[in-house]
Amino acid sequence: MNADLKEFIRRALEKQAKREEIAQALRQAGWAEPDIAAALDIYAEMPFVTPVPKPKPYLSAREVFVYLVMFTALYKTVYDVGALGFNYVTHLFPDPSLDVSFNFSDEIRWRISSLVVVFPLFLYTFRLIEKAIAADPAQRESRPRKWLTYLTLLIATVTLVCDVSYLVYNALGGELSIRIALKASIVAILAGGNFFYFLMQMRQGERV
Repeated sequence: MNADLKEFIRRALEKQAKREEIAQALRQAGWAEPDIAAALDIYAEMPFVTPVPKPKPYLSAREVFVYLVMFTALYKTVYDVGALGFNYVTHLFPDPSLDVSFNFSDEIRWRISSLVVVFPLFLYTFRLIEKAIAADPAQRESRPRKWLTYLTLLIATVTLVCDVSYLVYNALGGELSIRIALKASIVAILAGGNFFYFLMQMRQGERV
C-alpha cells in the first residue's frame, strides 16, 4: 500500500475530517476506489485523540503450515479425481491408435487409495481454517492465504485456457471425438469449480 496515501489519511483523520470527505478528495485526485477503501480500513472508526490503527492480520508458523497442507491436499485431490475420470473415459472409449498397455483396475485402485488418504486430510485442514476465520475474520486478509488463493486462481485459469485451446485445436483438425470432449469437460469442471469458488472467497474477503 502506498505510504503517501496512508500518511495523508492519518493526518486528515487527526484533523477530524470525515471519512467520506477524505474518500471524495482522494477520488478527485485520481486514486482508485479499492486503494482508498483499503487505506481507510487501516484505522478503526472510534473517537480518540489520534487515529487508532486496526491490528494487522497475522498467521503463525503453525497456521501457515495448515494452509500449505490444505492447498497441497486440494491440488492432489483434484488431480486424483481428474485422473480417475480420465481412466474411466479411456476404459469406456479406448483409442485404437494408441498401442499402450492400460491396466484399468490398477489405475482405479491407485487413485482411490490416494483419495482415501488425501481427501480427508483436505477436509480436516479446510475445517480448521474455516473455524479460525469464523473466530477471527481478519485472517481473510492474511498474506499467505491471499498468495496461495491467487496461486490457485492462476493454476485454474491456465488450466482452463489450455483446456479450451486443446478443444479448439482438435475441432479445427476434425478430431473432436467424444473421448476428447469428455476429458476436456472433466478438466473444465474441476478447474472451473475451483476458480469460481476461490474467486468468491477473495471477493467475500474484500467485502468484510
